[in-house]
Amino acid sequence: MTTVKNNGTPGDSLEDLGIPGQSFLSDALTSCNDPLKAIEEFQLENGILLPSLRPMLPLLDLHGIQRFDFHASVLEELREQLIKRINEIGAERSEKGSQSVDRRLKELLSKSFPAIRVAALRPVVMCILRNTPVIDDKYLKILVREKELYNDADTEVKRQIWKDNQSLFGDEVSPLFSRYIIEKEQVLFDHLNLTSPFFMPSPKVRRQGEVVQKLAHMIGHSVKLYDMVLQFLRTLFLRTKNVHYCTLRAELLMALHDLEVQDIISVDPCHKFTWCLDACIREKNVDVKRSRELQGFLDSIKRGQEQVLGDLSMTLCDPYAVNFLASSAMKIALHLINGESLPRDNAVLVLLLRMLALGLSAWTMIDSQDFKEPKLDSQVVTKFLPALMSLMVDDQIRQLNLKLPPDERESAIAIIEHSGPPPDACQAYAQLSGVAAVLSMYYALHVGGIGAGTTVQNKSRGDARGLMRVLTTLPNCQGQRAYEDPFLHTLVLLLVLNMADEFTNESFCTVIFDEFFLAGMSKDSVTRHLLKLLWWVHPKLPSARLHALVKSLEPTSQHNEAVHSLYQALKDKIGNRTNEDLTTPPSDAMVEGPTSPMSNSTMLGAANL
Repeated sequence: MTTVKNNGTPGDSLEDLGIPGQSFLSDALTSCNDPLKAIEEFQLENGILLPSLRPMLPLLDLHGIQRFDFHASVLEELREQLIKRINEIGAERSEKGSQSVDRRLKELLSKSFPAIRVAALRPVVMCILRNTPVIDDKYLKILVREKELYNDADTEVKRQIWKDNQSLFGDEVSPLFSRYIIEKEQVLFDHLNLTSPFFMPSPKVRRQGEVVQKLAHMIGHSVKLYDMVLQFLRTLFLRTKNVHYCTLRAELLMALHDLEVQDIISVDPCHKFTWCLDACIREKNVDVKRSRELQGFLDSIKRGQEQVLGDLSMTLCDPYAVNFLASSAMKIALHLINGESLPRDNAVLVLLLRMLALGLSAWTMIDSQDFKEPKLDSQVVTKFLPALMSLMVDDQIRQLNLKLPPDERESAIAIIEHSGPPPDACQAYAQLSGVAAVLSMYYALHVGGIGAGTTVQNKSRGDARGLMRVLTTLPNCQGQRAYEDPFLHTLVLLLVLNMADEFTNESFCTVIFDEFFLAGMSKDSVTRHLLKLLWWVHPKLPSARLHALVKSLEPTSQHNEAVHSLYQALKDKIGNRTNEDLTTPPSDAMVEGPTSPMSNSTMLGAANL
């Protein structure tokens, strides 16, 4: 048996606690004349020293209860009582902050720490450590050095280790970061589940996730650990360009807000802005009061504080924030059309676009360390948006004409049949401006069946012609933003729920597959989204089209394992549609729409954007 001496160095027995241990007994047995007598003396001297108990021991022997079991049960009971009392002392310290209590805990720790390597006594020592606000470095060094002790330590103890050991803290949080990213991607790429769209959970629900809560617990009230996590997230975002790290940054801050960790939220300069934005996302609305608060915060950043823009841009780069800003801009644009107003006259719209521009510049800003708010191109407001709104009016008129009685509809045939390409300004600015590109993408979702930018309107058919027109402008949009996973996930969702029947139309297939999806096939993620789309709509496709798609999507050795697995699963699902079958049109019995266990009313809320 090994213990630790009071000076923090390893010892070889319990003698440091004043208790004869393994070494004492070994010496006694090797130097005595009668080993049995030596054992009996050792038991008498080191057993429970209660005179009233000794007459009971022979009775326990008669009942076949071993002395070891008896002493172990007593030890367990005493240990639980001692742990309970130590926790009471710790709670008293938390309430009163008494220095005398701190001294008592330090004395207890000094006397008991040598027993930390005794498994039966270790919980008591760990309990004292957990309740000690400032642990001496000599104890922390021993915990770090010995993995078994470190693993048994509570998070409250590990926090004190992590503060001065960034690499060790990084090793602890890295698996959580990886798990968080995997969970986000599982939702985006899940080809079997249409009931849990990516944007459906509310902010409050999202930050109740296990990873976020565990990170918040690991940080506790430590500003230093919180700063470390933020630095890890900035580094990972910079290294991978994965926007889910931006989501985690915002969710972690709001989780600490929910826990009322004032030590942290009072010093994070992004707290009030993130809190206000979170409320807007939760309520799906930006009222005048909140817009003034958000704008006031952006305008109040002074010279010398520009680095705050880096964290703010990460908050606004969060896909949930981008979704909210772009969807809200779409709603305001529809309102302006109805009121015959100009975009430049709407202060809330201009603020939303300003925040969107800041969010889309997050990676570039952090990479360059040039913390300047990007200036919103005024022509996006004065030229692009009016052009986009004219496209929206055109689509609205066409949809309205389709509802007219047949005899009145003939006069509108020209408008319906000869809708030209989108205005040049729409295409040009979508290629040059990230803000214009994102607004074009969200108009595609709107015209495809997203009601006012918020929900997928199941059974309310989207405007296929309008979607085809706007999709043709997206493959070349700035930064290939149309091939980002959150957008493709939502696009596939509305195509499956609202437009599955349109896939019997070859011209629709040409735009969706040839002009849009296949133009982005250099990314494995685009291939996975396309395979997911085919998983649901393949019964609707003409046989020749399906055959060509299956052949063109066959993965190579350069594709990742997920693509190979999904491709094989799709081939298995297509099943008995052999090469011969794929040369003839499918029968009516084979044309089945996508199925979902959700009711119609549930579907309306399930794809909440």
